[in-house]
Formats: sequence, structure tokens, C-alpha cells
Amino acid sequence: MNSAGIVTVSYIAATILFILALGGLSNQETARRGNWYGITGMGIALVATILGVVSRNYTVLLVALLIGGSIGLVLARRVQMTQMPELVAILHSLVGLAAVLVGFANFMDHSTALVGVEKTIHDIETYLGVLIGAVTFSGSVIAFGKLSGRIGGKPMLLPARHWLNLGLLLGAIWFGREFVLQSAAGGGMTPLVVMTVIALLFGIHMVMAIGGADMPVVVSMLNSYSGWAASATGFMLSNDLLIVTGALVGSSGAILSYIMCRAMNRKFIAVIAGGFGTGGGTTASGAAVEGEIVPIQAEETAELLANAKEVMIVPGYGMAVAQAQHTVYEITKTLREKGVNVRFGIHPVAGRMPGHMNVLLAEAKVPYDIVFEMDEINEDFPDIDVSVVIGANDIVNPSAQEEPNSPIAGMPVLEVWKGRTTIVLKRSMATGYAGVENPLFYKENTRMLFGDAKDSLDAVLKAL
Repeated sequence: MNSAGIVTVSYIAATILFILALGGLSNQETARRGNWYGITGMGIALVATILGVVSRNYTVLLVALLIGGSIGLVLARRVQMTQMPELVAILHSLVGLAAVLVGFANFMDHSTALVGVEKTIHDIETYLGVLIGAVTFSGSVIAFGKLSGRIGGKPMLLPARHWLNLGLLLGAIWFGREFVLQSAAGGGMTPLVVMTVIALLFGIHMVMAIGGADMPVVVSMLNSYSGWAASATGFMLSNDLLIVTGALVGSSGAILSYIMCRAMNRKFIAVIAGGFGTGGGTTASGAAVEGEIVPIQAEETAELLANAKEVMIVPGYGMAVAQAQHTVYEITKTLREKGVNVRFGIHPVAGRMPGHMNVLLAEAKVPYDIVFEMDEINEDFPDIDVSVVIGANDIVNPSAQEEPNSPIAGMPVLEVWKGRTTIVLKRSMATGYAGVENPLFYKENTRMLFGDAKDSLDAVLKAL
């Protein structure tokens, strides 16, 4: 078999492994195996490309691989689980930047002479690759800034922002036409550069206008964009594996964005239009909350948990910030040894990225079979003796059901208030990432355990 045949077979094997990886990652029990499928597939793809496609400049390639691999290895070892959302965002930006650079390099490479319709199609592929890549790059950098706290979560709402977006879109289309026409005559660099600037500005404005509450959707949306950017790069380079891999990532990211939007009762276009979530700790609903805050101590919390038969733990971003997942596991283990049925309720948008809580709990060795999605356990809350909400806010907010004028009205939430007692762990009475006041804290059967989640849970564990 010639080298081209070996490369083709290798690419087919890598594609199958990538599909198996996606299948494995859809379930907690098989996620580790899915990861290994993906790693193996990417290894095969790299080796096949280096040995079967690349024909020169091996030194430059190997040095680049060594530098990139070293940076990736160091980051993977240093980054905390709480920093995973911003790490994912910045990795998406690198995919977008790669698409832009490959697009420009491909356009300036005149070794392959195309004419007529073939050249027009290739120019459109190049243009779209650079366009999607530039939007992905700048949008992901802004998302990284928001998720890491370097940029505030409050949406930047410019006057006539929708008209501005429309103008940028029409400008990109116009310069696309100019690029194809000028490229046919031997030019085209100017409209390509101008479009790149427009796309970078669009990516910045789009994500800056999106509020903190929608950031999980933004992460999955940028994941989708990075996939389409990779797929467009595949078309530019006539690389079938890159086309298929990009399409897999792009489509799965789009489906995930749809799931996230449905979990928040939000339309995808409304998320892109931006404006939801202040991130500033102010009341966004405008509704007055009546009731009295009832604090509780760690010893009382331990007593309630020890005497309960059914306990539901609802983790949120506060658990991630406090890095309290390991203490949560110890408490869970202790209660289960006492005969208490402990389960976890996970909202689809808990944390700052899809699956954030599942990853943290898996890291702490919490058994997969007691971790449930919202749809699986929401009907069980009337039978729960004690619900423990750890640093979650918007995903347990009853105003989503009780306040028609609330910004989160209609959003599916975990109905913890229907249980006998709810214990909420919070540092203060500040609102959540969506900036919406939470009436749960004032309900008669709610008790507030104030302080750092890890310190509070350590005290509960000690009392148990």
C-alpha cells in the first residue's frame, strides 16, 4: 500500500475513534474511555500527517510540536479544576487563531494554480475560514477574560448594538464579494485584512454584550465555532480528516448550546443578542422579597443531616471556588455509612461551563450512580428531608416559577424549596451570576449557613 493509502486508512481509523470519543464523553461512566479514544485518534492523525503528508521542514514542525506540547502539559498540570472554564475558552481561541493564520498562509501560497470555478470556491473557503476563525479567536479571548474575572460579568450594551452587528455582518458580506473579485485578478489581500478586523470586532462586541448568566451557553457556542473554523480549514487544505473532525466538534457544540438554552428557557438568538445577567450583585428582577433570614450553625446542620433519611446535595459555582468537593465526598460517605440516602442534583448550567459540577464530583470520587440530572430528580424534592445547596443561586431560584416579570422567568430550576428543610451555603447575601434576587433564602423552611463553603463543610464533617 502506498503512503497515500496508509494516510487514508489512518484518517478513517482516527475518524472512527473521534466518533467513539464523543459517544464515550456523553456518559460519566464511559468518559475516561472516551478521552482515551480521542487521544489515540489524535495520535494516529498526527503521526499519519507527519509521515505521510508533510514532505519538508520537519525541524520547524518538530520544534513547534515540542513547544506546544510542553506548554499544554505544564498548563494541564497547573490549572485548577475551578479554572477549567477559562482554560476551555482560551483553547477555543487558539483554534480560531490557527484558522486565521492558515487562511492567510493558504491565500499567499501560489504553488497551486487554480482557475475558474475551482478558484472561486477555494477563495470562498479561505474567506469563511478566516471569518469564523477571527470571530472565534476574539470572542474566546473575551470569554476567557469574563470567566477568569479579568473582565466584569456585566453586559456591555452599546446604543443601537443590533444595528452595529447588522452593519458588521453586511460589511463582511460586501468585502467577501470584493475579495473573490480581486482575487480572480491577482489581488484580494486588502478586503481579506479588512474583513479580519471586522470579524475580530464582531467577536469582541458579541461576547461583551452577553451577561454572566449566559456564559455556559457562550462556552458551548464558542466550542461549536471552533469546530466550524477547523472544518473550514480542512476545506482550505483539502484535508478530509480536518473537515470531518471540525464538523463533529461544530455540530456537537451546536447541540450542546441548544440543550443549554433549553435548560435556561432562552432562545439561542436571545443569547447572542446579549444583555441578560449583570454579574454585579444587584437585584435585576425589581421584585421586593419578603421574609426573614434564618441562619444555622455547622453543628445544627450536622444534626439535621444525621437524622435525615433522604438528603439531596445541589452543588454550584461556589463549591468550585471553595474547592469543597472533597469535603462533600467525605460527608456523603459518612452519611451513607449511617444509612442516609444521599443524592446529587445537577442543573445543566450549574457552574461556568457545561458539565462543570460533574467533573468536580468525579475528581472527588463521588460515585456516578448517585449523581442525577435535574430532569431525573426534580419530582423527588417533596420527599427530601434535607436539601443542601452549596454555592448555587440562580439554578435554585423559585422566582423562575413564581415571578412572571423576573429575568429568569420560565427557566427550569431545581425545586429544593419543596423539601422539608433547605440549607443554603453562601458567603454573603449577594445575588448570583444572573444578578437576580433569590426568594429561596427567605422561605420558612430555609436555613442559611454563612461562610466559606469548605470551612463550613469541614465543620459539619467534624460534627458528624
